[in-house]
Amino acid sequence: MSALILIDHAAGQIGKSAGELATFAERLGGVTGLILAGSGQGDALLAEASKIALNKVILIESDDFANYSLAAISEALSAQVKALSPKAFLIASSSRGKEIAGRVAIATDSGLITDAIDLDSSRKSTQSVFGGSFSVLAEVTTPTAIITIRPSSIDPSYDESEPVVEKISFTASDRSKLAQVLSSEAAVKGGRPELTEAKIVISGGRGTNGDFAPVEELADLLGAAVGASRAATDAGWYPHTHQVGQTGKTVSPQLYLACGISGAIQHRAGMQTSKTIVAINKDPEAPIFEVADFGVVGDLFKVLPQASKSLAGRKS
Repeated sequence: MSALILIDHAAGQIGKSAGELATFAERLGGVTGLILAGSGQGDALLAEASKIALNKVILIESDDFANYSLAAISEALSAQVKALSPKAFLIASSSRGKEIAGRVAIATDSGLITDAIDLDSSRKSTQSVFGGSFSVLAEVTTPTAIITIRPSSIDPSYDESEPVVEKISFTASDRSKLAQVLSSEAAVKGGRPELTEAKIVISGGRGTNGDFAPVEELADLLGAAVGASRAATDAGWYPHTHQVGQTGKTVSPQLYLACGISGAIQHRAGMQTSKTIVAINKDPEAPIFEVADFGVVGDLFKVLPQASKSLAGRKS
């Protein structure tokens, strides 16, 4: 067994994120995808999984996943890691993904690396640390490496496949049933792309003075996600779910546009791996210009409307 990946449909990861994991996993050899679903609900997910380059899919069905959440999920995944002994088990890096990874690493006595942005054929992983100031090369010495991969770290390949499908059922142990989920509510999603999945992210900061209208207008023209700095979310100007930074979400889009954001190291930690960074700020000494590929010294309320007007004209 070369590599396992978690295709986590509950986190919206059938598609881009699963494709990214599979692309990294191919460097290690054959790729097996793990899908978790409620009893009798997995077949609909297999068609989506076939859009990713996989050698095999293991569909694990159980109602215990909904009833006992991450405890049951981690137990089922740990059983597969123990049975298959893969070189690596790759999981998309999110709060949910990292909790699953930690639980599986403990249960299987495996080494754990989080927030990797690259992985080579020898299982050496690269991490960007201290706000992107340093890159760390790390390697797990245990037989299986549990690695969470930062979203948008690689362009996924979407080679359709006809993987071998294995279906199994699962029943959680009494230990995993110590806490039960009585109710849950799905997060409300808007019409814009998910922040960690978007190819373009436009973020606003203190310089917006609470008015995100120019940011949102340009984002809608570009099909981009909207982010915000901690200063903006703490002030109540934008939801905390859109915060980009060390204590928020980490993004690595093709284009990151920082509007009225000074560029404190905590914010840069969440966006510095973006492929192209454009900064708009009235202060020519703002730290954000140190990491920007392109910079505009100016008022975002003058710059963004001009950009939006130009883009709208081209589209029409």
